[in-house]
Amino acid sequence: MKENQRRKPVATVLLFLCVTPGLTRAQSSTPSPMPAPRKGAPVLRPNRASQPADDFAGLKFTNDQKAEIDQIHQDMKSRMDAVAKDEKLTSEQRDAMLDGYRRMERNQVFKLLTPEQQREVRARIRAQRVAKQEAQKKLSPPR
Repeated sequence: MKENQRRKPVATVLLFLCVTPGLTRAQSSTPSPMPAPRKGAPVLRPNRASQPADDFAGLKFTNDQKAEIDQIHQDMKSRMDAVAKDEKLTSEQRDAMLDGYRRMERNQVFKLLTPEQQREVRARIRAQRVAKQEAQKKLSPPR
């Protein structure tokens, strides 16, 4: 019982302070300036080629694969167009969503490939990574 009696005045004071924040501002002679919203540090992204290498180029697709790939491209294009037109998104958000859709598209196309085609694509990707690592080694200074 005594504990509830102690809480009641504290709760009343807190409620009064929350409800009447304008009283303290009205009493001061100069209004305090509103702090400017903090902006995060700019995000630096690694430089990429304008178009990633097409790992699927040169593969022989069946007619069924071609039809399904076209359907995937159309679906992703409509999604990407919607994101590009969305004015609520910041440029970073828009870029991230578009990158995500591109990855989704590549994964869906990869799943359509036969096991042999998948092995060939994986080998191409591995070769590109090795070449990129070699180029990095040449550019980085020795320690």
